[in-house]
Amino acid sequence: MSTGADPQRSAGDLIAAIAGRTLPRNLHSLVLGQLGLAIVGGEFAEGSILPADAELLQRFGVSRTVLREALKTLAAKGMIEARARIGTRVLPRARWSLFDADVLSWHFQTGPDEAFLRSLAEIRIGVELESAALAASRRSDDQAHALLDCAHAMGQTTSAEDFARTDLLFHRTVAEASGNPFMASISTLVELALTAAFTISSPVNDPAALAAAAAAHTRIAEAIKAGDAAQARVAMRAVITNGLERQMKARG
Repeated sequence: MSTGADPQRSAGDLIAAIAGRTLPRNLHSLVLGQLGLAIVGGEFAEGSILPADAELLQRFGVSRTVLREALKTLAAKGMIEARARIGTRVLPRARWSLFDADVLSWHFQTGPDEAFLRSLAEIRIGVELESAALAASRRSDDQAHALLDCAHAMGQTTSAEDFARTDLLFHRTVAEASGNPFMASISTLVELALTAAFTISSPVNDPAALAAAAAAHTRIAEAIKAGDAAQARVAMRAVITNGLERQMKARG
């Protein structure tokens, strides 16, 4: 399914734009991005040793300082580890900082597999169901109305980017309404999955699917407004699982 996104913009650019991030355009960020994509995409497989510095310097055409800084950043993200007399090894995926904005973006740019998408949905279920339940008992009147307004606006969106921004705002508001600063912080990480997911699929080009998505979010908002924690959990689970099904279908 087409996302309706601008084909001239990369997935990384779109994810950053929706999440309100600004991607730096310096040599460090360019080398970091290319190396990150090469690792996530499997060019440099888990457990393998990266090419020697001389080869990487020739490949990217940058100074040794720029290359070293990019490698340090990847190491901080848990993706590589330098060992004396061995070289720089790509670490197992389980060691990677998967909630890191860059790492998550690289996964979506290279095409996440079914297992990755299911894992994202599972962590969202683990966090956002409880967030919705807490919001049902702690939300303010303004937050309750904001959620209903957001769900309504979702049904009026005409582009994948607008849908994703509205969806992101809805889930941010639920997290804030939970009244738990830790929940809101964790939800910020989950938002990265939400914003990245639109690069795979969006219901915006299917009127029936768009209406269904808006209605599903309205059910969350209504449950939270009514103070019904159990129904808020049920409605949130439906939104997450339906989103996963849409992504799986779009991948074919």
